[in-house]
Amino acid sequence: MKNYAEQYHKETSVGLSENLSKTDRFVMYKTGPVLWVNHGMGIPSLSICLQECIKLMYYAETTDVTFMRLGTSGGLGVEPGTVVISTGAINEFLKPEYIQAVLGKKVKHDAILDKALSDELYECRRFVNTPVEKGITMGTDCFFEGQARLDGPFCDYSSEDATAFLRKLYELGVRNVEMECNCFAAITYRAGIRSAIICVTVVDRLHDDTLKIQKPIFLSPKAFREYEMRTFKLASAYFKDRLANIANNK
Repeated sequence: MKNYAEQYHKETSVGLSENLSKTDRFVMYKTGPVLWVNHGMGIPSLSICLQECIKLMYYAETTDVTFMRLGTSGGLGVEPGTVVISTGAINEFLKPEYIQAVLGKKVKHDAILDKALSDELYECRRFVNTPVEKGITMGTDCFFEGQARLDGPFCDYSSEDATAFLRKLYELGVRNVEMECNCFAAITYRAGIRSAIICVTVVDRLHDDTLKIQKPIFLSPKAFREYEMRTFKLASAYFKDRLANIANNK
């Protein structure tokens, strides 16, 4: 997040705050009207951070707020390094919902992203020299079995079963898999906040997953950092384009 904030500061010349977070769990930087916050890994961590940010927006009396999640993901049928703009979010049961336990009962919330916002982001691809695609994103609670991996400590299914499941996801329109999308979509939709998810893929699970090769293939740290910056470039292009339009309409 610090790198994103510093880069946006350099590109726009807007002010850059210090780290506004008072804990070591999260960081928060402000660059003009853009707030950069890291949410940690997985739904529990995201849920805490996201709901605290919603409260912060309320107390700050902000209006016309947009939330975006930027991250990495495993791709499905897309080249590594491709930025995927989520058109929908589904859970491990392939449902567009977030299931939450409240007072000992299961509560389901619709996981819906803002279609117009995803379309606007897709239009901004002309500003970046990066492959960009749209597709459904699946969020899981488990990195290994939940994502049909064979290289975890436990695996009670065959490689054929894993491949069949991944191909089923692809046929359903899923283009990447991560661990937060359905919670993010559900909470922002419930709050009435426009939201979008932009994730870069670091591997194509249909071809380059460890279940298909003898040894894992890892990106170099430099290449991984470059991949991570691709989501920033698209988001930054959107921010600058939107703020320019707002300024021109005043």
